[in-house]
Amino acid sequence: MKKIKRIVRDIPQHWVGDGFPVRSLFSYGGDNEYDPFLLLDYAGPHEFSPSDRKRGVDVHPHKGFETVTILYRGELAHRDSSGGSGHLGPGDVQWMTAGNGIVHEEYHSEAFTRNGGTLEMVQLWVNLRSTDKSTPPKYQDLRDDQFPRVEIGDGAGTARVIAGRFGETDGPASTFSPINVWDLQLKAGKHATLNVPAGHTTILTAQSGSLSVNETPMKAVELALFEREGDSITIESETDSRVLVLTGQPLGEPVVGQGPFVMNSREEIHDAIRDYQAGKMGQLG
Repeated sequence: MKKIKRIVRDIPQHWVGDGFPVRSLFSYGGDNEYDPFLLLDYAGPHEFSPSDRKRGVDVHPHKGFETVTILYRGELAHRDSSGGSGHLGPGDVQWMTAGNGIVHEEYHSEAFTRNGGTLEMVQLWVNLRSTDKSTPPKYQDLRDDQFPRVEIGDGAGTARVIAGRFGETDGPASTFSPINVWDLQLKAGKHATLNVPAGHTTILTAQSGSLSVNETPMKAVELALFEREGDSITIESETDSRVLVLTGQPLGEPVVGQGPFVMNSREEIHDAIRDYQAGKMGQLG
């Protein structure tokens, strides 16, 4: 069994732009103990009143990693410097590979802005190997009905497999390094044992409900980081709960970041800033 290394609790909320009230459960820096993951923000649930003014995050760049947006409630719209654009609804996932650089913006959709409602989402940043940081930008726009649902244990709930493999079932997201992203819906009073890869960084985030992980109580919004040794974790859900589980093979490379750029050296960060300022990542008109 994997031992819990740390529980992160009492996470303060802050605003990203004027559309995303988030709790940053972790971010890159220090000893890179979350490798290959760089950042995890949990937004909401937050009730927005109807408005005629769009809300979100204005034009900004990314380079050197991937962003994974999992939307639970609400509706989002995005567009980017490559000419791409799209919408996300409840259950959808946008997997953006920033690669060698992209400029984009993220807002509430026009309909959600006009009607108001509850927004709830997660954004995860996944690092890329040094050899993959020069890959061209791309999107995977994944719809809720593309994700297989797998029964967990003896009626303990279901796992929505976004990336990697749960048991014998593969998720539809394509990844550059071995990672798993599982969205679990757990039933009250049930117990589950999850098999996770030995050697992987493993993270569990309680998003709703109350549960115990390896006999340690957790509730929303809290995070458990596990030691890399071991190949299982146990969950006992006191109430109906939703849990996000991430596992990833560490890349073991230097992480040097500045805001939306994550590279392997300070020189590469300076290059990324110059490329952005020179318009080499494209522009949004």
